[in-house]
Amino acid sequence: MFNFYGLYILFAREVWRFLKVSIQTILTPVITVLLYLLIFSSVISRSREMLPGVDYLTFLVPGLMVMAMLQNAFANSSSSLFQARMNGNVIFILLAPISDFEFYLAFVGAAVVRGLLVGLGVWLAAGYFVWVPLRHPLSALLLIFFCCGSLGALGLVSAIIADKWDHISAFQNFVIVPFSFLSGVFFSIADLPSFWRQASHFNPFFFLVDGFRYTCLGVSEVSLSQSLGVAAGFFILSSVWALGLLNRGYNLRS
Repeated sequence: MFNFYGLYILFAREVWRFLKVSIQTILTPVITVLLYLLIFSSVISRSREMLPGVDYLTFLVPGLMVMAMLQNAFANSSSSLFQARMNGNVIFILLAPISDFEFYLAFVGAAVVRGLLVGLGVWLAAGYFVWVPLRHPLSALLLIFFCCGSLGALGLVSAIIADKWDHISAFQNFVIVPFSFLSGVFFSIADLPSFWRQASHFNPFFFLVDGFRYTCLGVSEVSLSQSLGVAAGFFILSSVWALGLLNRGYNLRS
């Protein structure tokens, strides 16, 4: 039987864990994005159009929101599970009457909540520079779920595979950060040389950024349906990988 109460307790624990240090987990990422906006608003003319009818700052905000959500969703699940492994606390979760799927739902659900709060904070704070509308809120919420859920699942994967904190940092610094920076957050892929423009279509983060930008601005470089399809596929693959490791008990039950 599905243990709803156990799932709720574990999910609430994970949410409360990052809310207790909200200055570090929510406020700091928002301030970091504000620094990006402050710098770019000073050095790049707002009159420059990145997409038809969209100036640079307006173009930039949705991408920065997605980048912040991606990085914080990953950080939430990876740091929590790996810390539990290092402290030996994960055994108490494994001994509880909670299935692998419920374990996955609690950690990924908390990652989604943290990503959503960070994204909301960035959106509100960015309003000081430029107000970005939300034209398609339901599609935006779906993309946020895929975005944060995928990175929450990858956070679990990295926390299970890693043997020390350096491995977590390496995964974030050499995979998550480069892929998010090269996903069209700061530039339109139409401005890239042909090879790199085509290579961008193999980066799932690009579809998350571009799809979310469409839900805000109504313009994008690929269709919304294509972005949603890639985002859903990325979420499924990440989740299957995480659930497979949890089911095997890899590095958890040994």
